[in-house]
Amino acid sequence: MRRLMKYFRGYRARAAVAPFFKLAEALLELLIPGIVAALIDDGVAAADADVIWRKCGLMALIGAAGLALSACSQWFSASAAVGFSCALREDLFGRVLRLPAEQSDRVGGSALLTRLTSDVDRLQNGINLTLRLLLRSPFVVFGAVVMAVMTDRQTGMWFVAAVPVLAAVIFTVILGGIPLHAAVGRKLDSLTGAVRDSLRGVRVIRAFRGEERSEESFGRLNRENEKASSAAGAFSALLNPLTFALLNILVIMVIRTGSVGIESGRLTGGQLVALYNYTAMILTELVKLADLSLRITKSAACARRIADVLDLPVEDDGGAAAVEPVPGSPALEFEDAGFRYPGSRADSLEPLSFSLSRGGTLGIIGGTGSGKSTLVSLIERIYEPTTGHIRLFGRDVRDYPLSELRRMVAFVPQDAKLFSGTVAENVRWGRPGATDEEVTEALRAAGALDFVMAREGGIDCPTGQGGSNFSGGQRQRLTIARALISGAPLLVLDDSFSALDYGTERLVRNNVTRADGRPAVIIISQRQPSVEECDTILVLEDGRCDGLGTHADLLESSPVYREIFAARGGSSAGGPAANREATA
Repeated sequence: MRRLMKYFRGYRARAAVAPFFKLAEALLELLIPGIVAALIDDGVAAADADVIWRKCGLMALIGAAGLALSACSQWFSASAAVGFSCALREDLFGRVLRLPAEQSDRVGGSALLTRLTSDVDRLQNGINLTLRLLLRSPFVVFGAVVMAVMTDRQTGMWFVAAVPVLAAVIFTVILGGIPLHAAVGRKLDSLTGAVRDSLRGVRVIRAFRGEERSEESFGRLNRENEKASSAAGAFSALLNPLTFALLNILVIMVIRTGSVGIESGRLTGGQLVALYNYTAMILTELVKLADLSLRITKSAACARRIADVLDLPVEDDGGAAAVEPVPGSPALEFEDAGFRYPGSRADSLEPLSFSLSRGGTLGIIGGTGSGKSTLVSLIERIYEPTTGHIRLFGRDVRDYPLSELRRMVAFVPQDAKLFSGTVAENVRWGRPGATDEEVTEALRAAGALDFVMAREGGIDCPTGQGGSNFSGGQRQRLTIARALISGAPLLVLDDSFSALDYGTERLVRNNVTRADGRPAVIIISQRQPSVEECDTILVLEDGRCDGLGTHADLLESSPVYREIFAARGGSSAGGPAANREATA
């Protein structure tokens, strides 16, 4: 929790004041049994109506004051807890966005989502309860013991003996429950991840009739979560029975000792009632403390999980000053650059050497898992190469600040990503502040203007979450428009034509290569026609280079490229049929 204390900045005064209001309210509560004793002994026993009304009025006044103090404590504690969680969630979200890809992969998306949502909420509730009750309950218990001893020393000794035993039971359950609740959190992460994967891939599951397999996997994880939750719950459930048993023993001894005291004249009826009220007060507060202990235990586990994420290293910007490109240098150079994923036994990308000239086009082709997307991730430093060097416009990519590096590379992902909002807002992710005319021109270049303008609102028409109200090909063209408007000198299209017909693809591809500023373009694809007109084509097979050259060169030298070419019938995408499609 110390790691998180800085998020109380701006709320420390409220957090400090809240317990004192609660302690003042508790102090007033401790006065009530004494007033009740006086009401019984001096009012009821003596049949004095004035004493009865005065004592009742005093208790009402104390109740009103206690209510006001409790409301103030509630406001200050809730304000501090909500402010703390708001600051924490903002920082946590920002750090999650800046986590290196290898750290995100290691922790897992479901675990990060759990920490951002339910873990922060539980921690907020735990802080709220802690500020209000953590000091109040022990104060009331200690105060009740003192008041009981002051009322009758002999009977009060039972209070002195019982409270340490109760405290030992409570803390034993607290310390034993922390690792059990932490295990529940880990199981919940796995369960959340399974649900998320199933919902995201529900169409694939149905298409391949994998419902039973998915249900079995979910059921297994759900049962593991149930076992962990049951173990934690069973251990925590020991707390209330043990405390009630001990407190009922205390009640029995108080009544027995008090009865003897009344017979001997040592105690009055009102004092015995007061002692019983102190017993009930201790019972109530220890039950509250027991419940609070469980909540604090869960909150502490959440705090540790959140702190673990905050302790993860974030991406280093790589420098404060801008780096000037080297004049006349290639747009991109790979010099024996390779990569191996953490924990993997083999290279995912064997050392590669190639270059892309400014304004040129590079096609990268290969089957699934050949290393195409991994290669692109190295350019933007999503992952760091494990061997060799990568240069962008003559400078090692490590020399650029990350913000500058990623401004120089416009990336269109394999899975088209759109956000809730409007088409114009999504396109302006590429360059905030772009005018409507620039947005329209980018949409035209990406072949998206016609279907956008056909919708109500034009470029301001809404986009659903993930672009759900557009088809796959339309989403791809909108993401291409977002990349084009950035004006980046290097444009990477990662299998971004897969949902387009050949005619539309050729039209968009021509517009991309002729865009303002003539960016260098990398086209990644599994389809041979998408890359055959590129200046250079790189063929990947299982993470290694199978060929590098032009379309004609590779037909002679690359077995993998010849196989891909033969698989589509051996015809050229640049033939008359393709030209007719593009013209149409």
